[in-house]
Amino acid sequence: MTSRHGVALLLLSVLLLACRAPVAAAAGNAASDFEEDGMSPKFPGCDNPFKNVKVMYWVDGNEMNALTGITARFGGMLPVTASATQKLPAVLAGSIAVAERGVCTYLEKASAVESSGATAMLLVNDKNSLEMMACTQNDKVPALKIPIVLVSNSSGLKIFSAIDGGAKVNILMYTPTKAAFDGAIPFLWLMAVSTTACAAVWTTVVVGEENKKPPPAAGDQEAPAEPEIVELEAKTAVLFIVVSSCVLLFLFFFTSIWSAWLLVIMFCFSGLQGLHFVTSSLIVRIFKCGDAKVKLPLIGNVTVVTLAVLPVALFVVVMWATHQSSAFAWVGQNLMGICMMILVLQIVQMPNIKVASALLISAFLYDIFWVFISPLIFKKSVMITVAKGTEEGPSLPMVLKMPKEFDVWNGYDMIGFGDILFPGLLVAFSFRYDRSHGKGLTDGYFLYVMIGYAFGLSFTYVGLYLMKSGQPALLYLVPCTLGTITLLGAQRGELSQLWNAKA
Repeated sequence: MTSRHGVALLLLSVLLLACRAPVAAAAGNAASDFEEDGMSPKFPGCDNPFKNVKVMYWVDGNEMNALTGITARFGGMLPVTASATQKLPAVLAGSIAVAERGVCTYLEKASAVESSGATAMLLVNDKNSLEMMACTQNDKVPALKIPIVLVSNSSGLKIFSAIDGGAKVNILMYTPTKAAFDGAIPFLWLMAVSTTACAAVWTTVVVGEENKKPPPAAGDQEAPAEPEIVELEAKTAVLFIVVSSCVLLFLFFFTSIWSAWLLVIMFCFSGLQGLHFVTSSLIVRIFKCGDAKVKLPLIGNVTVVTLAVLPVALFVVVMWATHQSSAFAWVGQNLMGICMMILVLQIVQMPNIKVASALLISAFLYDIFWVFISPLIFKKSVMITVAKGTEEGPSLPMVLKMPKEFDVWNGYDMIGFGDILFPGLLVAFSFRYDRSHGKGLTDGYFLYVMIGYAFGLSFTYVGLYLMKSGQPALLYLVPCTLGTITLLGAQRGELSQLWNAKA
């Protein structure tokens, strides 16, 4: 097997995992799914709305990263702004009591804490998740006045470790209102649409020839004479979704730091290949220096372009991998992700819309099932649960992300790589089909499929706004792209050609 085949297989694996990447446009903050869900019963004295809580805390005067909690149906209410409350010490009477979940009920714990003189209770769950603190019909609800906030186990352990270490811990809690305008969405939309269009025309516009071999992958001695393309088949496309579902279930039941780091390692290697490919293609196109080679000991002939580009690409990858928690890590992640997707869409191709239909319709049903139907079987949305990952270890890298500058939660808007790659395969096919059949921009299919993709992504964000929850983008993108080329082909009498094409 050649190294190019090895790279292709790795990129296919990343594409496979990207299929279960975070739901497109899902909110990037850690806000709870329970915020006023309307399903939990309400009773007199136990009818507060669930609200997401921003828990700010300081250790010996140093502000730490804010945590996310959720309020209870009972107890007092928190203010909606930080200025309307005050920073109070933890644990001591007359301040905020930090307590473990324990075995007693939420009401019993809250009553005991209030009787101790605390002004609020920060309850640390015994699970790495948030739960609804509600009442049952048989509960005798005391007239509690203090606010009760629940945080996950991993979040609470950060505060406990500081307290146990003898540090002075101060806490401030409030329930900020979600910003009306999300300024990150237009930029994320533009990034996704531009990446899809750029990847489709890359070989023709940048490489310069339809069948010209792209620059060799990092570490190749010489480029093979003929390009090696991984061409999907209908049965392979369906199998792809089946295996993706198995991977998704595995991550749902066995989510761990190790599985997150495995994705990070795969992403780093693929990002390195993508950075090398894109940068080398641009340099060769601009400076016409792709054939210059030098002979290195133990390695053999290596292009000058590779010697110049590879160290820089490796530096970018290493810097991102070692600074994933920094405020600007999203820039490196987006750069690596875009380059990787451009490379994938040069190597992986669909020959016709028969294969496209098998892949996209399967992915369409996959998204619907694992987002909307899986809660009926597994008690929670499998895809959204896996997408959120754990609070420990690295975040899942298979997304493009933009910070929400106007949001007090300081989270991210995200779109999974699969929501670009899967429709991108159809967009790239439409461009190749137009080229091979001598079609122009207006009488071809590429322009209209791209417009369909742009509208489909827009509908995704409309759905996000109206439903107030993460949306499976393929639910909107598949009808807008596959539907567009199918209807247009039928109207032009070319549907049979598109169905059996070899573009």
